[in-house]
This record gives sequence, structure tokens and C-alpha cells, in this order.
Amino acid sequence: MRRLPLLLAALLTLSLLGTPASAAPAHGPGRDVPLRVMNFNIHTGIGSDTALDLARTAAVIRDSRADVVGLQEVDVHWDARSDFRDQAADLARQLHMWVFFAPIYDLPPLTEGAPRRRYGVAVLSRHPIVSAENHLLTRLSTQDPNPVPAPAPGFAEAVVLVRGVPVHVYATHLDYRADPAVRELQVADTLRILAEDRRGARQVLLGDLNAEPTAPELAPLWTRLSDAWTSAEPGPTYPADMPAKRIDYVTVSSGIEVRDTAVVDTLASDHRPVVADLAVRR
Repeated sequence: MRRLPLLLAALLTLSLLGTPASAAPAHGPGRDVPLRVMNFNIHTGIGSDTALDLARTAAVIRDSRADVVGLQEVDVHWDARSDFRDQAADLARQLHMWVFFAPIYDLPPLTEGAPRRRYGVAVLSRHPIVSAENHLLTRLSTQDPNPVPAPAPGFAEAVVLVRGVPVHVYATHLDYRADPAVRELQVADTLRILAEDRRGARQVLLGDLNAEPTAPELAPLWTRLSDAWTSAEPGPTYPADMPAKRIDYVTVSSGIEVRDTAVVDTLASDHRPVVADLAVRR
């Protein structure tokens, strides 16, 4: 999909959302740069109590003090379940963050003259997003009654300038079905896309992978990325009210050290978010 030069797009984003409080001076040369990241499948702002409350979603993100957030299940003018709101823009405004939204689906409106209906993933950032791209992954469409695996958008890449250091942040949502065949293809696609970044690029992959860490289909991913979980007792993330398995991740490439990781206890979604403190090498 297209890569945005984002100078103009960034200026437009800032004019709409206000300047994020992230223009901190760079650290000295040779010093690691701290970065707190979160992954959060927001379930279109609907909590485990079935109530739609995007302000509650924003509060969870704000309270985490995350610098960069990967989001899944984001509605943009999708349908009545989210009041036809642009959730990506709404969260960015509430949190005073930059945003890049990558639709998986982009459909005509239900009524003439209304905005197009879109659903997908997003990256929020307190640091400037200097370029972004919506990549293709192999998917089985949920909008087609007889889907077949085919390339489709919805794999977000945002290059975030963290105190002078570019960090490639990805937000992804892998197939939910019990059969791992499509996830296997998606992992292969992911590794190919990650390999397209220049040698030595700092990469953070945030996602709902719909598989536990030991799942065979995820094994190739761990040849390039490290699971950020640092505890001997990994905390489950799904379902939020009685979590039984860990399917939500922060993962990092070489050049990034994980200092701490935690799962946030919240019922603002049907998933619990994961937060990690990272140190990015210059």
C-alpha cells in the first residue's frame, strides 16, 4: 500500500489534534532512549460489561503513560455499534497523540453522503510519526460469505521519531480461527515485510496474534523478534474478565532492550492490554 511522506499529513494531523507533548530534546549520543509501549485490542471501545465507552478506553491508555500504542479492532464510521464515530481520530484528540489508522476493510457508507465505513488497526504516538504505510497480509475476509486467503491491507507500519531515533512500529491483528493455516501465511508475510526495513532498523511489533507464545505457527516470528515478556509467570490477556491465555504481545528486534512488562487489569475491552518499558539503543 502507499507510503505517506507525512510531512503534509503530519501537519494536517497536528492541525486537527493539537501538538503532542513529545518534542523533548534528544538524549546525549551513545545513551539508550527510553520508550514505553502498549498493545491494546480495544474491541471497538466496548468493554467486558458490553458498554460502549471510548472515554474509558482513552483513560486506560492515558493512565498507562505509554508513549506508543498499537490498537486493534478500531472502527472509523463503521456502524451503530460505535455510533459511527471515527475512533482513531477521537482517541488521538482525547490523548493529544499522533495517529496512523490502517484499515483492513474500507466499504461504502450505508447512507448516501456519509463517510466510508472502515475498520482496522492503528498506531498512536506521543512522538512524531514521520512516515507510515498500510501493508498487505494474507487474510480470510469476514465480509465475504465464501472467503479464500488473499492479500488484504491492515498491517500498520509507522516510523516514530523517538528523541531523534527512528523506531519502526507495527500494529497487527492475526487471524482468529482455530485452524492456524492463515496465521502461518500471515507470519511469513510479516517476516518478509520486516526484512524490507534497512539493516539495523529498530523494530517494535505490537499485536493481537490470536495464538499463544508456544504455538507452532508463531515459531518463525521468534527467529527475528523477541517476546517482551520478562516475567517467569506470563500474565494471560484474554478474555479480560477471566483471562486464560496470552494472545496479545509486545515484541522487539535487536537494538531494543526490554526493561519491564506488565498486563493491565481492566475491563474496558474483552482483551487486557500489555505494557512494556523499552530502551532503544542509538
